[in-house]
Amino acid sequence: MTAEDWEARVAALWERLDAMGREDFVEAMKALAAERGEDDPDALFEVGGAHDSTGYTEAAVGYYERAVGAGLSGVRRRRVSIQMASSLRETGHPDRALAMIEEEKSRGSDEYDDALAMCEALTLAKLGRDREGLSVALTALAPHLPRYQRSTVNYARGLVGKDPIR
Repeated sequence: MTAEDWEARVAALWERLDAMGREDFVEAMKALAAERGEDDPDALFEVGGAHDSTGYTEAAVGYYERAVGAGLSGVRRRRVSIQMASSLRETGHPDRALAMIEEEKSRGSDEYDDALAMCEALTLAKLGRDREGLSVALTALAPHLPRYQRSTVNYARGLVGKDPIR
């Protein structure tokens, strides 16, 4: 079995998520992960995601932490930060989630920037910092608007007491 074959099987299983029961989906993902070994970072990430997507959020965090510890890299490394921060936020650890988001933002920029901003906005709201969260969300939204990008960014900056961009 090649890595590409395994990835295709993982993708196919994710496509069936809504048609499967929670436990069946998690068990199927665990079986796929077992093919890669118990310390494979990609497999651990996928099992974490399976737990997360089926409502076993607390269990997901442990798998995510193991994946990072095992050397998770590439796009899954970026995704694990978003998914684990979301799980931490929802299980009563929003401060830890925000620290993780801030660390991930310092790693650079990619196609997951908006997802990271969404997670940051929700985490700030969970911490009672709604205006900051709204500012983050509006700033992430602005580039996608057909017009009013500059105004939107300036309104977002104003929410948190920053000067407008001139």
